[in-house]
Amino acid sequence: MDLKQLNAFIAIAELQSFSAAAKMTGLSQPSLSRQLKQLETEMGVVLIDRYHRPLQLTEAGQFFYDKVSTVLTELNNITSMTQRLSAPSTALNIGFVPSVLYGHLPEIIATLKRQNPDIAVNLKDISSYQQIEALKSGEIDIGFGRFAHQDAWVQQILLRHERYLVALPKAHPLADNQEQRLIDLADNRLILYHQTHLPVPTMTNATTKSYSPDDPPPTNKPVTEPLLYLFAQYGITPFMTTEVSDLQVALGLVAAGEGITLVPASLKTVRTEQISYQRLIHENATSPIYLHTLKDFVHPKIPNLLSAVYRVYEQRGITYRRQQFV
Repeated sequence: MDLKQLNAFIAIAELQSFSAAAKMTGLSQPSLSRQLKQLETEMGVVLIDRYHRPLQLTEAGQFFYDKVSTVLTELNNITSMTQRLSAPSTALNIGFVPSVLYGHLPEIIATLKRQNPDIAVNLKDISSYQQIEALKSGEIDIGFGRFAHQDAWVQQILLRHERYLVALPKAHPLADNQEQRLIDLADNRLILYHQTHLPVPTMTNATTKSYSPDDPPPTNKPVTEPLLYLFAQYGITPFMTTEVSDLQVALGLVAAGEGITLVPASLKTVRTEQISYQRLIHENATSPIYLHTLKDFVHPKIPNLLSAVYRVYEQRGITYRRQQFV
């Protein structure tokens, strides 16, 4: 069994066609078929059912594909990381979620370049979830995200917590209330925009009332959407929700009077003609900002980036705890 055979099998399994797999791998169809046959002979197992069109995996083939594709992905990641460790890029490739761009990221990048004129910086708009794979593939060297991740390849530090604000249409009855409570917002349509969810296995099924000793025990129900999770912590379920693709769409619907949402405070300057942003009284109503990179390869310019982050935070009076990647 060798890598050529495994890659041939993976290509056939994913494309369900010898001709398409041959084109993708750059092999002739007879050569590709021979690689697969050698693999099956060595294992003593039929992996591909050749009598169906499109081609199908056998039960054993499906099991083997599920396991070996993970192994090959890890091997590709290791190869990429080894190459980068041997010859680090002179540029620092930074991934970020859009909401961070409305905060201090532009100022941080400007500070980084001013303090280190020789640093070339490339910025990429990419979701928190996608940043993990982008780190492994080498697409980015470091990422600013909003979610904690548990991944054996990645290390993460918390930069700070940013308060959530309530975004309401200007004509909303609560638009002028400078301190809002989640319970008072429960009767509104809540617009949800997060594409990455919290890694929370279970959460108490909440209602819009507080439980008393006479109530039946609540059932367990997964609540991983970040805004719903925040409401659920106070025993509240919004009356109605709408899911949209991103934060800008959510704010567009708020501006149109189609509901309310919660956003990090850095977005309080967006669509201010149509939207009123008000503070939540709840101290835990925050959106974290994380910085993550690989455990086994820290780009040599990352300490310079962290220095710029903390310099901006100090200038802006932002509370933080200084950390370093190991």
